[in-house]
Amino acid sequence: MQYLFSVAPMMERTDRHFRYFLRQITRKSLLYTEMLTSAALHYGDRHRLLDFSLQEKPLSLQLGGDDPLLLAKCAIWAQEWGYDEVNLNVGCPSPRVQSGNFGACLMLQPHLVASAVDSIRSAVDIPVTVKHRIGVDQKDSFEDLCNFVDIVSRAGASRFTCHARKAWLNGLSPKENRTVPPLRYEDVYQLKQDFAHLEIEINGGITSIEQAQEHLQKVDAVMVGRAAYDNPYLLAQVDNLFYKVKEESIPSRYQVVERMLPYVEDWVSKGGKLHAITRHLLELFAGCPGTKAWKRHITEQVQRFDAGVEVIETALAKVAQYQ
Repeated sequence: MQYLFSVAPMMERTDRHFRYFLRQITRKSLLYTEMLTSAALHYGDRHRLLDFSLQEKPLSLQLGGDDPLLLAKCAIWAQEWGYDEVNLNVGCPSPRVQSGNFGACLMLQPHLVASAVDSIRSAVDIPVTVKHRIGVDQKDSFEDLCNFVDIVSRAGASRFTCHARKAWLNGLSPKENRTVPPLRYEDVYQLKQDFAHLEIEINGGITSIEQAQEHLQKVDAVMVGRAAYDNPYLLAQVDNLFYKVKEESIPSRYQVVERMLPYVEDWVSKGGKLHAITRHLLELFAGCPGTKAWKRHITEQVQRFDAGVEVIETALAKVAQYQ
């Protein structure tokens, strides 16, 4: 299946609670896990790392690693768990990721990436996709980008999600790498023209649905990152505009909260901390009257040892007073 719109994998953000929350706003967007390293899955608690609710689908598991055989083993687990695809991280520039020889530094080793993709494809039936940058350090010409995509595509990657900025492996923090290198959307557009047979998705600096619609005139799909976390209700129109779901199905912010309450109640009843969920809900009313009251009440009350669903219900009532 081709997805027109997705929400980027974000460390410490796109966990299962945030994904369940987003599913109350958009049913059709492709969602991603946080990046999971192949080593963590191999040696760690796979149930804790991989378990998800079926309501979170369609869902892609993003992997980080450079060992083709180990990545293939992780992909087998992903398929067994019911993920819709496996995505290989070739875009993260953090020093920790570099030390493990994966993420953006792998753009300098396209044949290794191709080997990993080939190994994964041989092991599973679900699609294998790649998230990458325009380039890395001085290896950032359009020709370098085309060379990377050409080599990896021959191994069978079904979609290339291109962050339209280069990555500096030294000298910039991961946060700076998301904002300092200039956006080069035209390179991604040209990439689609030159590789018309491939599915090309654009990522980087996209903060509105209007921008996403403009990009879709030139590429196959759009990925939104931090904007989806800082203003999650931004996604309320996605199903209607991109997937032609009837407009009356768009939920209000209040309905989104009400749909979350049984999930929250179940989580807390099993001993889960309320903060694990509410931290993702704070920006639901971004830009609306009452958003300060909503956030204030939740942040003040969530740390109580007996904090439960009533914290959210009371916060919602405080928002209603501003309407």
